[in-house]
Amino acid sequence: MPLPCIYDQSFADMQSFLQEMKEPAFRAKQIWRNLYCVLEEDPRRMTDLPSAFRDELGRKFDFHPLRLDVQAASADRKTRKFLFLLADGSPVETVLMLYDRRQTGCLSTQSGCGIGCRFCATGQMGFRRSLTAGEITAQALYLARILRAEGKVLTNLVLMGMGEPFLNYDATLASIARLTDPEGFGFGARRITVSTVGILPGIERFTREHSQVNLALSLHAADDDLRDRLVPINRTYPLADLFQACDGYIQQTNRRLSLEWALIDGVNDSPAQARRLAGRIRKSLSKPLVHINLIPLNRTRKFDGAPSQTERIAAFRAVLEEEGLACTVRVPRGVDIAAGCGQLAGMKADLASVDQQ
Repeated sequence: MPLPCIYDQSFADMQSFLQEMKEPAFRAKQIWRNLYCVLEEDPRRMTDLPSAFRDELGRKFDFHPLRLDVQAASADRKTRKFLFLLADGSPVETVLMLYDRRQTGCLSTQSGCGIGCRFCATGQMGFRRSLTAGEITAQALYLARILRAEGKVLTNLVLMGMGEPFLNYDATLASIARLTDPEGFGFGARRITVSTVGILPGIERFTREHSQVNLALSLHAADDDLRDRLVPINRTYPLADLFQACDGYIQQTNRRLSLEWALIDGVNDSPAQARRLAGRIRKSLSKPLVHINLIPLNRTRKFDGAPSQTERIAAFRAVLEEEGLACTVRVPRGVDIAAGCGQLAGMKADLASVDQQ
């Protein structure tokens, strides 16, 4: 029988465990501090706990829910990808991106994905299973340990890796609560972004949370016919309903919504699509609190589309800016190790330049 993951235990769970073990209540704070402040992953090194109790913790809980299978670094050394195996052998990938002033971790919420977006390697992989809150949390802590050893800190988190966070809503939000706990890891909620492909019940529930966590929507098309082909879940949650939910989010939270758009050459990168997008934003959103991230397509094995050409990207962007919409073009990162947006597929073959440092 596998041991329960220590990172799946809430503070209340830990208090209950201590009661059962007839240990003093203050041990909960000691354990919490070791896990989330000290970032200790070996109970034997939690030296503020009695030796016998440390051994007991190791017998009762799994402190290593992620087994590193292989890691890789991009040629420019600014992106690192980690392929982990979970306790049942399911693969999951986590990405670390280094910038001049920030270090961003990209976390996965599922092994594989059942949405089936045509251009996404994770969707092409299919769905294995959802991660637990502890398995999601453990990814962030893993990256934080690496950065701490290098004299750096994790500054941003995006839940944009493998899977659809809002199809694993409870675990995703529980992991965020664990990471933002001021008595523990203390990560700022405004430095976390959750990305959804448009799961309406999840967006509505997230809106009711009144969270300070940022929300991003993977859009990729401004009309239902095209989005039905690229993002099949659009047949369940069409654009009119999706934008109504987005408007509710903006009205109730007064927070800016990010729109993600993978630019595919000759498919969704025409000025007409840009104008359609601008028109839908004007028509559907009571406040234009949006920022559009234009992402040249990252190639995947089972999709023959190509990234948009430079001039088509510029023309698309020009239309949006003429319409008064804020947008940026994302610079590709980690494409040589299949660590770019839409490229995570849990395959060793994708890790071109293995780095075991």
